[in-house]
Amino acid sequence: MQAKFLFLGTGGSAGVPVITCQCPICQSSSIFNKRTRPSALLQIGKKTYLIDVGPDFRDQALHFGISPITGILLTHTHYDHVGGLDELRVYYFKHKIRLPILASIETYEELGQRFHYLFKTRQADGTLQSQLDFQILENDFGKTTFQGLKVEYVSYFQADMKVTGYRFGNLAYISDIRNYEEQVVEFLQGTEILILSALRYTPSEVHFSIEEAILFSRKIGAKKTFFTHISHDLDHDKTNQKLPEDIRLAHDGLEIAFSL
Repeated sequence: MQAKFLFLGTGGSAGVPVITCQCPICQSSSIFNKRTRPSALLQIGKKTYLIDVGPDFRDQALHFGISPITGILLTHTHYDHVGGLDELRVYYFKHKIRLPILASIETYEELGQRFHYLFKTRQADGTLQSQLDFQILENDFGKTTFQGLKVEYVSYFQADMKVTGYRFGNLAYISDIRNYEEQVVEFLQGTEILILSALRYTPSEVHFSIEEAILFSRKIGAKKTFFTHISHDLDHDKTNQKLPEDIRLAHDGLEIAFSL
């Protein structure tokens, strides 16, 4: 079965342009150097699945006409990945349906503290109900079915933050990765299309550099790799000219087909 993967946002935590920055990339007129915070949309038939909901989600949803949402898959709770969670209230009030969310237990517990009001909405009869309907991942690695979508998932840590990566058919989405166990590589064997975060050329304590991301892609053996979570250090066209032909920088609005 064919599906589509849409990059809603491909920027790092500060987005591009970065506030107050006067560097050539932040001042660039190229639309490919305009990057909102990282998020993506899976389109499978009439169903749409959102991966993360960052602080730019409102603009992304309006620009790409995102409605309705079948379910949301969260990777972790850093602000650039969940800062737009409040924007989901619109879908709840419009459709009167709790929004399904797939996440780790760590993500669920953190969101319960930071967005506690979404977990306790008063109904007309006076009772309290969560606007969100969580499906908790039982293990660090495994398979599950989420709102009709077959999902494989993998876990790793970004500093002390647990992150969940996802695989759908021949495509995998692995963001905010730096240190990982060999089991992650083994789990991703056979992936043909790899979506991978790569912040910049210079090293980072919590993100792959371009060189490290290329090496990881080679370990997986992906036929095609797209880098996301990109900082303002990388010019889209100049960087793509230097990358291997099977590896490209993604950009906001890029849509690719994949197979389930």
